Amino acid sequence: MIVLTGGAGFIGSCFLASLNAAGRGDVLIVDTLGTGDKWKNLVDRTFIGIVGKEEFRDMMAVGDVEDVEAVVHMGACSSTTELDADYLYDNNYLYSIDVAEFAIERGARFIYASSAATYGSGTRGYADTSTDLRPLNMYGYSKHLFDRWIRDQNLTESCVGLKFFNVFGPNEYHKGGMSSMVFKAVSQIQASGSVSLFKSVDPTFEDGGQMRDFVYVKDVCKVMMTLLERPDVNGIMNLGTGVARTWNDLMAAVFTAMGREPNIVYTDMPLDLAKQYQNFTLADMSTMQRLLPDVHFGSLESTVADYVQEHLLKDWPYL
Repeated sequence: MIVLTGGAGFIGSCFLASLNAAGRGDVLIVDTLGTGDKWKNLVDRTFIGIVGKEEFRDMMAVGDVEDVEAVVHMGACSSTTELDADYLYDNNYLYSIDVAEFAIERGARFIYASSAATYGSGTRGYADTSTDLRPLNMYGYSKHLFDRWIRDQNLTESCVGLKFFNVFGPNEYHKGGMSSMVFKAVSQIQASGSVSLFKSVDPTFEDGGQMRDFVYVKDVCKVMMTLLERPDVNGIMNLGTGVARTWNDLMAAVFTAMGREPNIVYTDMPLDLAKQYQNFTLADMSTMQRLLPDVHFGSLESTVADYVQEHLLKDWPYL
């Protein structure tokens, strides 16, 4: 059996689709569906059942989960604007320790989600071997804390931590303000014919010229499936494409996928966001390229086209 925390969420549900495609339906989802539409991510999926985080904590405490082959820990609060530091410390750090110890005690494969938010402004680089980091928000710090715990416990040779960069793709629709600009842009373009981007607050970058390492969730899941099948490959590693592109590039790809000419409007960035804004991110992919030299990623244009045309413009956009 595979335990998949966050299995109804964005990356988790897409990974569940990959597991199902590989013939694996023996998956216990740890997640909370709430009152929104997150349940739709699971409509076409096969799994054993769904339990909440606190119920799973109780199950772990009494050892009420047997025959666990792997634990894939995608569950976390991923909001970079969440201000409740105590909640993030417990939910993203202490709970992750519980899940990791549960997997390790059973000899199960352990793969977990870290984040590029651990790198902060990026002035200290984006090397996944670096430990001297300064996250810009509590979310990034909570992920950094768990990465540090993994290293302190000497677990980098027996498990995998993935520092996700800007992941976009189907099944992110429940994320609201934290969903990708591709998803937001399609809605804006359909409604008004234009899309809104924040003006730059750094003279080094033109408006819309801030850069990100955008990576498609389907490519992410291919990597995760490979890692699940390769227990000899371990460590904390970046998962981006190794290519930085501008927001303007991203929006141009969206307009092209929709068969329209670009029409971008630039607006002032809110002050609270400007204080913690990353103007540039770029995954140093040296570790993954060394460990998994055959991994390849689609271009920004091809992956955006797939997302827009095969999902966002369809009546049923879910994977």
